[in-house]
Amino acid sequence: MTVKTKSYIYQHGTLGGLMQDLMDGTEKIGALSNYGDFGLGTLEGSNGEVLFLDGVIYHTDETGKVRRLTGDEWTPYAAVTRFDSDQEFSLEAVSDEQVKSEVLKKISHNLFAAVKIEGTFKHMHVRVAPKQEKPYPRFVEIARNQPEFEADNLRGTIVGFFTPELFHGAASGGFHLHFISDDETFGGHVLDFELADGRIELMELAEFRQHFPTENADYLNNEIKLDEIAKDISEAE
Repeated sequence: MTVKTKSYIYQHGTLGGLMQDLMDGTEKIGALSNYGDFGLGTLEGSNGEVLFLDGVIYHTDETGKVRRLTGDEWTPYAAVTRFDSDQEFSLEAVSDEQVKSEVLKKISHNLFAAVKIEGTFKHMHVRVAPKQEKPYPRFVEIARNQPEFEADNLRGTIVGFFTPELFHGAASGGFHLHFISDDETFGGHVLDFELADGRIELMELAEFRQHFPTENADYLNNEIKLDEIAKDISEAE
């Protein structure tokens, strides 16, 4: 596969900061659309799950309700790219682990990659982080009590990224995936799934562009404890 030299993932905030309790909204979610039409994130207070697909920004809240965002909502963390697949393939009757195994055979483990899985899902299991108010808890405490939702036999799209382990902390090392159903009634952060039949599209990325919340005092003054956060990300994701 030839990596497009101008391709990049653009990320505002860090997952490590979000995990530690840095959940203030520090950028408008719509501003990320200047850098990509495909991606994921959350809203201020770790409020739910955000998904960018074909330029539309979706949000699933802790009740499971899905809506389209206006772009004026604030985010502490989101990542996007301009999706243009390098390769694609189809699979039938496979588990999430089988899908990931096939993806890992086709991408470099040292590059970021965008992953899109579109098709019919025999089963989909997601979670949604509930909105928090200050003083914010550590995210792993939220994750231990967050709502989970399951659905069978639905069409939809998984959107997400593979992150090299080298960048675990800035993002989630390995796969970070969100889901939206075609009818826009079911979504969230993917925990596991069974794919009845679908098309997997991949895009390896040449650059990682990290944007920091430079005007947020909490982010500037609260040192992120990497050892603790790395463990929290592994548990929560």
